[in-house]
Amino acid sequence: MRYWINSVIVAAAMTVSLSSHAQDTIKIGLVNETTGPNAEAGSYTVNGARLALDEINASGGVMGKKLELKLEDNQSTNPGTVLAFSKLFAEKGIAAIIGPIRSTQTQAASPTVAKAGIPTMIGGTDPSLTKVNNRWLFRARPNDSYSSRVIADFGVNTLKKTKWAIIHSTDAFGSGGMNALAAALKTLGVTPVLVQGYTNNSQDFTPVVLAIKKSGADVIGTYMTNSPDVGIFAKQLKQLGVQAEWVGSPSVVTDTAMKLAGPALHGVYGIADFTPEASAESKAYTAKYKERFKLDPDVYSSWAYDAMKVLALAIGNAKSTEPEAIRKAIVAIHGWKGVEGTYNFDDKGDGLRGYNVVKNEGGKVSFIKHIDFKD
Repeated sequence: MRYWINSVIVAAAMTVSLSSHAQDTIKIGLVNETTGPNAEAGSYTVNGARLALDEINASGGVMGKKLELKLEDNQSTNPGTVLAFSKLFAEKGIAAIIGPIRSTQTQAASPTVAKAGIPTMIGGTDPSLTKVNNRWLFRARPNDSYSSRVIADFGVNTLKKTKWAIIHSTDAFGSGGMNALAAALKTLGVTPVLVQGYTNNSQDFTPVVLAIKKSGADVIGTYMTNSPDVGIFAKQLKQLGVQAEWVGSPSVVTDTAMKLAGPALHGVYGIADFTPEASAESKAYTAKYKERFKLDPDVYSSWAYDAMKVLALAIGNAKSTEPEAIRKAIVAIHGWKGVEGTYNFDDKGDGLRGYNVVKNEGGKVSFIKHIDFKD
């Protein structure tokens, strides 16, 4: 009997301790590519989120509580993403979530997010993601209706190129980007000479490269989802002697893609929501990231850093971890300067409307200019 009573006392004490711990922290979930083909890129995302979280906690946390990161691996797949979200939603006390950077993964998980009703920051740039009547998705990057306009304008008006080949992944991100770029070119009086899709994780881009050569394109516009695909494509362009200029979405200037492709990506232009030289905030972030991780940051880390900071700001402003209160506080954020730019959230959940034009100069990203939009 004494043993039973002591066990009850110990169990009760443990319950009180665990409950107290749960109340002392604010849990932020992170759905991330920890394994699978995009694991290296995913490591940058974890780094960015942890750096922001540690800074917030070192400054006293939010509402006097420390933030706690709860990581779930999505295995770089759509089903894995849905499962990761489901696990986080099943855990008690998750205040908000930082979701994937991949549009196709976000698209797959969107119904689950809508049903759970938990504020979720996303990095997917397919414009349609915030137009599906899901009031719980908030984008911490500019969408591709803006990137496409910058790619088209720079290629046509600065590079003076009109024979466009659009190469894109056939997933949600790539297809959305392709449609947006074709529309942006149309407003400039340009019809692409080639529009060619491919499947993610392709090992051979020879048919695509040969189609580009045959088309006579003098510039290539790309929306490629995965960094390994960028590396293979870039090398095969060089091997098969394609001389066209290249202006790509942010994936062409990620650290992972540049390491994989090496000299094959030198001279390529990219549209990047993050670049170290764009602002005082991005310069400071770059210095902190390099000091801690001994690596150059890229968009995979920067967007997660901003997403964590936005959530902390919203929870602090709301003075609550209730989902509806956080949601309203995010929508109310205007003029907040992050690493990626100045955030002005609209009622659909979009926070940024600008991109940087950059160039790969011998393996280093060189800043050219920043372009902001009001619509």
